[in-house]
Amino acid sequence: MSSPAPAGRRGGGAFAVGAGILISRLFGLVRQRVISHFLGIGDAADVLSAALRIPNVIQNLLGEGVLSASFVPVYARLRAEGRHEDATRLARSVGALLAAASSAVVLIGMAFAPALVSLIAGGFGAEKQAFTVQLVRLLFPGMAALVMSAWCLGVLNAHRQFFVSYTAPVAWNLAIIATLLLRATPDDANAAARLVAIGAVIGSVLQFAVQIPWLIRHLPAAVRGRLRTPELRRVLANFAPVVIGRGVVQISGWLDQLIASFITGGAAAVLFYAQNIALLPVSVFGMAVSASELTEMASRSAADAESGIRDRLQGGLRAIAFFVVPSAAALLLLGDVLAAAVLQTGRFVRSDTVWVWGVLAGSSVGLLAGTLGRLYNSAWYALHDTRTPVKIALIRIAVAATLGSIAALLLPGWLGIDRKWGVAGLTVSAGIAAWLEYTLLRRALNARLGPTGLPEGLLLRLWGAALLAGAAGFGVKLLLATTHPIALALAVFGVYGFGYFGLTTALGIDESAAVVARVRSRLGLGAGRRTGP
Repeated sequence: MSSPAPAGRRGGGAFAVGAGILISRLFGLVRQRVISHFLGIGDAADVLSAALRIPNVIQNLLGEGVLSASFVPVYARLRAEGRHEDATRLARSVGALLAAASSAVVLIGMAFAPALVSLIAGGFGAEKQAFTVQLVRLLFPGMAALVMSAWCLGVLNAHRQFFVSYTAPVAWNLAIIATLLLRATPDDANAAARLVAIGAVIGSVLQFAVQIPWLIRHLPAAVRGRLRTPELRRVLANFAPVVIGRGVVQISGWLDQLIASFITGGAAAVLFYAQNIALLPVSVFGMAVSASELTEMASRSAADAESGIRDRLQGGLRAIAFFVVPSAAALLLLGDVLAAAVLQTGRFVRSDTVWVWGVLAGSSVGLLAGTLGRLYNSAWYALHDTRTPVKIALIRIAVAATLGSIAALLLPGWLGIDRKWGVAGLTVSAGIAAWLEYTLLRRALNARLGPTGLPEGLLLRLWGAALLAGAAGFGVKLLLATTHPIALALAVFGVYGFGYFGLTTALGIDESAAVVARVRSRLGLGAGRRTGP
């Protein structure tokens, strides 16, 4: 059996990815605040949420998700075997194919925008659908640049250059923020939505461009030999199954958007706002660990692949749970504080904040399962098995669509509550489906690698610490109820964070001690007290 990776090596990649994603997501929250200021919850916000979803789904199918699953494992293995010219040739071939494919998709998407809008926003009236078509056509050209940006990310990840690629979206966020602040007016929400689309296209080009200097260092200009290689055929063979598997998250989001368009006015916008907030812990912790661990898993030699993957998986599961459990508790108990700090300004009022909180509480149901499931998917891809995740993903999407339709469109009437709360039913249903997917992925992998999963009792200790810390944060919220939303959030989450880390450290959870030691080191306070021999 291979020996466990050194702690520094194990955590360094995830820390770089997490730091990069955290920075870009914080700028994303600023972007959301600016958008909510000018659009609030109304027709223009509904339209923008649907318009952004269409090219985003296609970009993710061609870009980051598929590349990380079909390209990165093959590319990383070539580099680990010392076949650097073959790796470079493969990267260039994949880049050329993606450029051609994304260009064709842009033209097709713009031509068939009305049909795409009907599929994702069928509940909108004729005027809202027509405006959505306009925005979709504005947004589609930026999709090609984002796909190429994802290609850069895949190459840089394989070279363990995580921070650069994951901070590149800051350029996208800044472009939208600047466009709105320079040109938008508070009295014209439709014009503000158009400006968001224009800023998004500009930002997409910038996001690709900022990665090019680092990319050039790793892809030499001169490459001998033919571009069509067995490795390229392997990537292409994995591509279709991975599109289906990784696309489930995107397709589920697409279906949620479609269902929300039938609920009531503003429902699509609320779902859009809530999902962007809930994505913060998923991205910072789930994607950070999954992206860095995929590179490490895929770099294992054939001889110790399975034992090495199992070792990396076990450490990754603990790291994800340690950070995502308190994130889920925060969405459930303190979601209104978070939503108010991010969104409550201008057209976005307190009642809108409470609505978003309900949707965030629903999202907390499946937050842990969704992030753990990402890591299990990475393990399957590192084993070059794309079919097993696809089969399980199809089950998930069927369950989520069925439960979501019932919970969103029928359950509020049965319960005698306002139909707008059907949006929360959507997120609860998605969470139930995520737990089913996680369970099936784990069971299938255990049959191949042996027992995997979180240590017995760990979740109980993490949830106990999170709920106790959340209760303290909730008390602070009640005491400072009239404080400005941003100041209130700083106070509440300051108490919550200190409480969680204090309790988990007292409970002897290793991940807490490791984080405290890293923070002390970064602050120049030394490594702190040793926790073991």
